Amino acid sequence: MIARAVTSPFELPAATALLMMECQKGVLDASGKFAAVAARAAEKGMVASIARILAAARGSGRTVVHCLSIARPDGGGRAANAPLFRLSREGLLVGSTRAEVVDELAPRDGDFVVGRLHGVSPFHGTELDSILRSRGVRVVIAAGVSINVGVTGMVIEAVNHGYEVVLPTDAVAGVPAEYEAAQIQSGLRMLARLTTADEVCAALDAPAQRSSR
Repeated sequence: MIARAVTSPFELPAATALLMMECQKGVLDASGKFAAVAARAAEKGMVASIARILAAARGSGRTVVHCLSIARPDGGGRAANAPLFRLSREGLLVGSTRAEVVDELAPRDGDFVVGRLHGVSPFHGTELDSILRSRGVRVVIAAGVSINVGVTGMVIEAVNHGYEVVLPTDAVAGVPAEYEAAQIQSGLRMLARLTTADEVCAALDAPAQRSSR
């Protein structure tokens, strides 16, 4: 197991990674299949909150990972074994504009981009765990969409893999708003440290946390 690394007062070690879940154009499209989630994210200013965390993570040399849902034109690698997969089988084709990360969070040199063809967690069938362990990561910051499925799956799997999770609640979204709040306060608070984008940015920027400890 990975040792506990987040302490009180709020600190983030150098061995921290930012994981952004499905912040893709086709997911955050107000006219698309996930319009309700996109509207909730826009209402909260979620992308702007994530962008602040992303800038702080990059500026302090932390690991940055874009966790994407992708599809092949022939549907290969994905089973339509759940209503969600039947709904989203089309639209996030590899190489398409809709599969790209939104412009405000677009990948840069040094970022990792991890795509999955199937499943509800970015840890499922991908190199994510290997990437994090190869970089000595002990703590992950979970951001993106949605609290309904994807972010919750990511948090659960991160905990299962031994990572400590930090969840800035203004950098995630789910629908309806009442469910989002209930899931965060009744479920995810038992698995992650609840915080805000501003607190995460301050912890990432703190010079004392840039050591290798």
